[in-house]
Amino acid sequence: MTWAALTSGGKDSVLAVQRAIDAGIEVSALVTVRPENPHSYMFHSANLDAVRVMAEVAGMEYHEIPSAGKKEEEIVEMEEGLAALGLDGIVTGAVASTYQRSRLEAIAGRLGMQLYAPLWHMDYAALLREVAARLDAIIVVCAAEGLTEEFLGAHIDDATVERLLDLERRYRINPAGEGGEYESLTLDAPFFSRPLTYASAERRSVGDRHELLLKGFA
Repeated sequence: MTWAALTSGGKDSVLAVQRAIDAGIEVSALVTVRPENPHSYMFHSANLDAVRVMAEVAGMEYHEIPSAGKKEEEIVEMEEGLAALGLDGIVTGAVASTYQRSRLEAIAGRLGMQLYAPLWHMDYAALLREVAARLDAIIVVCAAEGLTEEFLGAHIDDATVERLLDLERRYRINPAGEGGEYESLTLDAPFFSRPLTYASAERRSVGDRHELLLKGFA
């Protein structure tokens, strides 16, 4: 069977790939949907150039699906892109978004593919602790009360996990970022042959949204 993983390079989708590999699924490709709209309802847009390098260090193929990033239309664009790949199954890092999972299930059904979502409804604290234990992921976007600019570039290690859980108690944010509170980027995982590196970093803030723009991935 030919399996691919939908990923933006963030912690959830990369952990889902690792869980799939652990389960004996041969993931042969990483697929990224690149939205023109940075406020896409379905897809992340930050630091997507990293995913091509992730595929290289994982010994996988890389496929990119362009999208205008408009709500619902981007689902059609993703389905058309996946249909062209001739896949038997798709791996997703969906954790709590019924919007995301229901649309992926519908696409998989129409295309005759299996859907593997190993993180679905996983406890948020347990998820974060597994990320801290198995991946090297950093925070690249902050967009919620309490998640100040100082969190940009922070590695999601045990200390950061405790800080996120504390923010959940104080501000009622989702500690795993499921409400768009933050976005992450994975620099290393067990299935990578080596960690990702980058040549430069730029911070950009607009209102309460803070973003770390990385360039020169290798």
